Amino acid sequence: MAKKSRKQQSGGTPATVALTASGTAHTLHAYEHDPASPSYGEEAAQALGVSPDRVFKTLVAEVDGELTVAVVPVAGSLDLKALAVAVGGKRAAMADPAAAERTTGYVRGGISPLGQRKRLRTVLDASAEAHPTVCVSAGRRGLEVELAPGDLAALTGAVVAPIGRA
Repeated sequence: MAKKSRKQQSGGTPATVALTASGTAHTLHAYEHDPASPSYGEEAAQALGVSPDRVFKTLVAEVDGELTVAVVPVAGSLDLKALAVAVGGKRAAMADPAAAERTTGYVRGGISPLGQRKRLRTVLDASAEAHPTVCVSAGRRGLEVELAPGDLAALTGAVVAPIGRA
């Protein structure tokens, strides 16, 4: 994976700016987003020719009233109870989409775990560790970033726990 130069990052998203500033090795993958696609994550996996278990979606949930980011494979779903346990909470529910967009600074389908307006607690599904690299949204629909799961966890301060369901 090659680190992108500042010139390649110009006009980038907060996620790509954060990656460049950190010096983390990553690869950007752009594709033509189809607004009619029923699943942003599955669309990304197909467009990039990557297994859906290596492409992760960023979901925002509320755990005991606090917004929390969950990063899980697009091939599965989020186990809300496991998410709550992972952060020491009791109850989790999906966050209001408008609150998720306002807090992260991204639009649905383009929410990245990186470069969020307000840094939220983050949990990365443990299945990410089975892959040398994973793909997550780079901050807009049609743009994914590929990086090592350990780097993703370090950059987001994520707890790694089994929060996904197949």
